[in-house]
Amino acid sequence: MIPILVADDHGFIRAGVEAVLRGSRFQVVAATASGEETLAAIDSYDPSIVLLDINMPGLNGVQTLETLRSRGDKRSVVLLTAEINDRQLLSVMRAGVDGIISKDGAEDELIDVLEKVNAGQKAIDPQFLQRALDLSLNPEGTGPLERLNPRERRIARLVARGLRNRDIGQELNIGEGTVKVYLHAIYQKLGIDNRTELALLAVNDPGD
Repeated sequence: MIPILVADDHGFIRAGVEAVLRGSRFQVVAATASGEETLAAIDSYDPSIVLLDINMPGLNGVQTLETLRSRGDKRSVVLLTAEINDRQLLSVMRAGVDGIISKDGAEDELIDVLEKVNAGQKAIDPQFLQRALDLSLNPEGTGPLERLNPRERRIARLVARGLRNRDIGQELNIGEGTVKVYLHAIYQKLGIDNRTELALLAVNDPGD
């Protein structure tokens, strides 16, 4: 059996991971709810893989990973996340995260991701890799919307003008659902949560 440590401050997530892994060759040997507990449990249980929630009380997942790497600990770490902002993504990529898995759909992907990292491979979705690359290439000091592609920037400017999703869709000749998908991607890239924050960032955007 391959020993796994699961770090998440929500008990139902920890229980869900154990349920998914039941019958596989991966076994949960420890479950923790904070970064500090996780570091102590790693010393005690020596798991092969650490499945780490990005948002926990005390030391969060990013800080826990950075602490591990600063100690010279190279064991595989898979990040479990519902959302990840740009700053967090760059931090975990620089710290050498081995895998990133979304909590939405984790039950379908978890074992495959663990198999890959256990074999010494990276298991990071291409969208995260591309986003991290875009961020690393984006020079410091550029405008807040510089990391968006032209279509995303135009949507951001329409949001700043007060247009609703339906109006934006009509303006760009795309469906309202497609506008929502674009907005979600924009929020992720900019590390924001809602259209009010987006409007504040986009109100002075000069455009193309």
